[in-house]
Amino acid sequence: MKVLLLKDVKGCGKKGEIKEVANGYAQNYLLKNSLAKVADNSALSMNNQRISAEQYHAEQALQAAKDEKQKLDKLTLTFEIKCGENGKSFGSVTSKEISEKLSQMGFQIDKKKIDCPALKEVGEYKIKIKLHPQVVATIDISIKSK
Repeated sequence: MKVLLLKDVKGCGKKGEIKEVANGYAQNYLLKNSLAKVADNSALSMNNQRISAEQYHAEQALQAAKDEKQKLDKLTLTFEIKCGENGKSFGSVTSKEISEKLSQMGFQIDKKKIDCPALKEVGEYKIKIKLHPQVVATIDISIKSK
């Protein structure tokens, strides 16, 4: 019997695949537990629509990430940290602070997507932000002493 898998089934296949399985396995396990549907024309056309919708949304997310990258690449953030008389800093700039400053500027970026060690020294830095698996933006960070 040909079935369209609705969920990943260990030992059988992944979601969206069409598999030829034994009738008993299909009726007693896959169909009964709503893991699969009989692969008829309506099920196949619904699967094709789902695949095309997923592709469309993935393309839209990629384009949005590229647009945001263009805006972020031009950006320079400035932070001020307290420093002692000998130039030793008393604080650091973390990815959380960078994320908060970006959110004040209108960018909603999670701190986990910012690839940044704790910046403890005065200077200029380039920080990478992972917007999408295929898109990485680079922003300039300027740290000055108070």
